[in-house]
Formats: sequence, structure tokens, C-alpha cells
Amino acid sequence: MVANINNFQVDLSKPIDISIPLSNTEQNPIAWYIDKPEIKPVVFGDWTGSVKAGASTNFNNIYFNPHGHGTHTECLGHITKEFYSINQVLKQFFFLAELVSIEPEIQGEDAVITKNQLEKALNGKTTEALIIRTFPNLENKKHQNYSNTNPPYLSEEAAIFIRESGIQHLLIDLPSVDKEHDEGKLVSHKAFWNVKDVNNLNADARLNCTITEMIFVPNEVQDGSYLLNLQIASFENDASPSKPVLFEISEI
Repeated sequence: MVANINNFQVDLSKPIDISIPLSNTEQNPIAWYIDKPEIKPVVFGDWTGSVKAGASTNFNNIYFNPHGHGTHTECLGHITKEFYSINQVLKQFFFLAELVSIEPEIQGEDAVITKNQLEKALNGKTTEALIIRTFPNLENKKHQNYSNTNPPYLSEEAAIFIRESGIQHLLIDLPSVDKEHDEGKLVSHKAFWNVKDVNNLNADARLNCTITEMIFVPNEVQDGSYLLNLQIASFENDASPSKPVLFEISEI
């Protein structure tokens, strides 16, 4: 199916899924010092919710953490005292997006995505959503345990640049835009959402903006412009597991 959107043509029959599936196996990615997800049948006395166990249906409970178990989209409620829900904040689901690939700079013991790198990668382009793929882009990103590994992260200056560029939705293939052990400062989260006080939200905080972490963009997908479909589950929570999908676009 081919659709025309504004001045672009989109082939909706060729989606590029950049989410990581959630499973109850050792192959599931993990961050923030938690165990793997649990997916197991409900048990009521002698009855087990599994067709293999003799039930008429499979009836599983799922226990997981959206921030630590895979691709997820979060709103500023992730860092504020007041409750904000991703389900209430994200009401539009299609955006023009720019995919850029960056090899983080080594700064001491850290690997950091800098403002200068983003400026060069975007080269003056404006976009609603920015997707950052980090190099090296290895398959183990889909299965890695990131806990206590000091993954690459986004500098505060880079996050400010993204905000000042008018980008509303940031997607990245890392467990966080911030340094793993940062004493709870979360400077890049705060800079992106323009949150100045987590206890008393400022009027110009970016309520309508989202961060999506732990994506995976295959190497064969080229940098450039795409249509992004940012899908979430309807959780009333600061974050939801999500399924960002890209579509190639061409000018009409």
C-alpha cells in the first residue's frame, strides 16, 4: 500500500521495525540491575493457564519493567514529582524523522555523544523526531545486560541542542540518554524536557515530547529521512513498552 503524506510518498507495505522484542529468556536485554522479564501461566489451584498443561487457552501473567527490559517510550513524568502519563502525553503517532549514525567520543572512561557530532550529522536539517544509531552497531545490543557497564550517553550540551532544534521526539539505541552512574542528576533528560525543578514543574517544560530508549536500527537501514510510527501500549504510567516503526519516504 502506497500513501501520500504532505509532499511525500510512503510505501506502508515495507515497515522497518526498530524495536527489541520482550521475552522471558536470557536473550532479553536488561538494564538497571533487574532480572529478566517473567512470562508464565496463571495458576488457580489445580488449574494452570496453559494449553500444554490441559487448559483450553494460554493465560499468562507478564512481569516486566518498561525502563529496564527493552524498547520503551517515556514522558517527562519519568523525572517529575507530579504524575504524568505517556498515554496522556503522546496523542499523535506519526512524525517525520531523521536517522543519524554517530560513534560516541571517548572522554576519559566515558563514551559521549556530543553537540558537535549532532550538528554535523543533522547538517542544518529540521525534523520532528531524531533517531540516533550508535557505532559500533553490533547485534548484541538486542541481548545485552547493560547493568554496571557504563554505556555511552548524551552530553547535556547535545540534549540542549536537540531541544533548541525543535525536535520533539528522541529515539536512541542506548539504555539511557544519561550516564549510568550520575548521582541522580539526569542532566540530559532534564535538558531535553526543559525541566528546571522536578518538584515544581516550570510552565515551559516540554510536556508533549518523548524519549525512546533501547531501540535497534539494523546496519542495512541507511541514514536519512523516514516516516516514524511511534506505537505505545495504553499504560497510565510514565513509560510504556513501545514499537517504533520506520517507513521510507520519497518526494512526489
